[in-house]
Amino acid sequence: MCGIIGYIGHRQAYPILIKGLHRLEYRGYDSTGIALLDGDIKIYKKAGKVSSLEEMCAGKDTSGTVGIGHTRWATHGAPTDRNAHPHFSPSKGLAIIHNGIIENYAALKEELRHRGHRFESETDTEVLVHLIEDIQQNEGVDLPEAVRIALHEVVGAYAIVILSRHEANSLIAARKGSPLVIGVGDGEFFVASDATPIVEHTRNVVYLNDEEIAVMHRDGQLQVRTIGNVLRTPYIEELELKLEMIEKGGFDHFMLKEIYEQPNSIRDSMRGRLNVQTGTIKLGGFAEYEQRLIQADKLTILGCGTSWHAGVVGEYLIEDLARIPVEVEYASEFRYRNPIINRGDLMIAISQSGETADTLAAVHLGKSHGAIVFGICNVVGSSIARATDAGSYTHAGPEIGVASTKAFTAQVAVLSMLALMIANKKGTLKQSRYYQLIHELDAIPDKVKEVLKTNDQIRYIADFFKEARNFLYLGRGYNFPVALEGALKLKEISYIHAEGYPAAEMKHGPIALIDEEMPVVVLATKGGAYDKIISNIEEVKARKGRIIAVVTKGDDRIRNLAEFVIEIPETEEPLTPMLSVIPLQLLAYHIAVLRGCNVDQPRNLAKSVTVE
Repeated sequence: MCGIIGYIGHRQAYPILIKGLHRLEYRGYDSTGIALLDGDIKIYKKAGKVSSLEEMCAGKDTSGTVGIGHTRWATHGAPTDRNAHPHFSPSKGLAIIHNGIIENYAALKEELRHRGHRFESETDTEVLVHLIEDIQQNEGVDLPEAVRIALHEVVGAYAIVILSRHEANSLIAARKGSPLVIGVGDGEFFVASDATPIVEHTRNVVYLNDEEIAVMHRDGQLQVRTIGNVLRTPYIEELELKLEMIEKGGFDHFMLKEIYEQPNSIRDSMRGRLNVQTGTIKLGGFAEYEQRLIQADKLTILGCGTSWHAGVVGEYLIEDLARIPVEVEYASEFRYRNPIINRGDLMIAISQSGETADTLAAVHLGKSHGAIVFGICNVVGSSIARATDAGSYTHAGPEIGVASTKAFTAQVAVLSMLALMIANKKGTLKQSRYYQLIHELDAIPDKVKEVLKTNDQIRYIADFFKEARNFLYLGRGYNFPVALEGALKLKEISYIHAEGYPAAEMKHGPIALIDEEMPVVVLATKGGAYDKIISNIEEVKARKGRIIAVVTKGDDRIRNLAEFVIEIPETEEPLTPMLSVIPLQLLAYHIAVLRGCNVDQPRNLAKSVTVE
């Protein structure tokens, strides 16, 4: 949710930190700051973007070969200069940056106040650094031990990095429930909330596990212990991430780049798994549990936001093709409503980042009841990937834009393969139908390229609706969750109120909203409910609603009813969502740009929701 970067080594830290903060700005962008150690600790922090911090630092002393930086997405306290990270300890001997939420910070704060502590900010983070220094002074222990003891008293999630004026040759990091990765260089260390600011400096990384504390020494030593004081041997991995993946590559925004990457991201998600020549699908991460999936009485899919919408598409796919009942749950609700989970139940958790706090908590809840939990996520080494029993990576590549695009289609691609694999093994599909679907699935990336050619037309349409205050999105069957996703994209980045509905539900309430100023996006591709969706369009037209229809190429019937028509190639109905969602992504993007919105960093949103 927030972004962390730290450095210790032989180079000047400031340029590394600032560049790293720019790379991390997609994770948090309402305030930012750095701390540099060069004798004393210097802290510079500012509400706003990283560019505001750079302006503030111009002409100031930014020397030091040890430093930490942070981009914040506000939780405790408004996005102000004083609430921005890093935070000082009372003596100004320690500085800390923190992702996550300390749930018992109020009780800790009150206890520290009784001991004479005074606080400068409203944050839970400042409470933590006060607690660490209080323990260090009163217990007479070194800093790593003070951190370990303090974290025993903390309830909540954290990824922290601490530097000390008195220990200039080391940097301390710890995590629980919030990601942290350490880059191992030549006589230097980098630490960050994800690999994006590290990849240009080193490809060797260590992913910290929950409740681990790392001490990085200037002499190249890396020591990792648990908060239970058990020594761990760091496991160094090689990053798969490449620098060009996190650059804009000539596009105006990351979001547009990622929309255009979907032919490749879908193909990469199927590569080595789907083989049309042999007619096989192999999902290695599910192989061990293949028989359990075939014999399953029920599947539960968990997700939040866009991943939840992908899960609904997965529900339709698995029920339709494999004939297994599926429930799709908001992870945030599932974990709190005392769900019925039996030993051996099968669950699938979907998350782009693999760090979504509610989804991760739902995974732990399922496993605690003996469920078998699969993961579908995009980030190698992420918390959900490590917490689940098995699963598949989507291989969509890094997604920097806050509004998720290529993650959705990659997740649907993996769910499509899973549904087809189970259906084939279970015998719920005729072989001819199975081969027909896998050949069509293999053709989807090329058909996405065709849909992307509608970009200029969609930009033209967006100009007509950039001032709209409300949008309605309608779809049936496989296109219903796409309607939900289209409405979410528009809300997220343009700040226009939008709602997605099953088209048949329109007349059970939303039809009252339709007038000559209401744009209605109708997903009207060829399929089993085509004639019904025609009736829905007629109902909207009769009430003077402005219709934007997404149709199958060559459809002249709807062209005579709708004000605007966007064509997509014909495909098999179960695979339609990977095509029909593309125009909705482009429509949201162009409307947002025309309204002057920051599409990559929409207000109040963070890319990876690692707190509740």
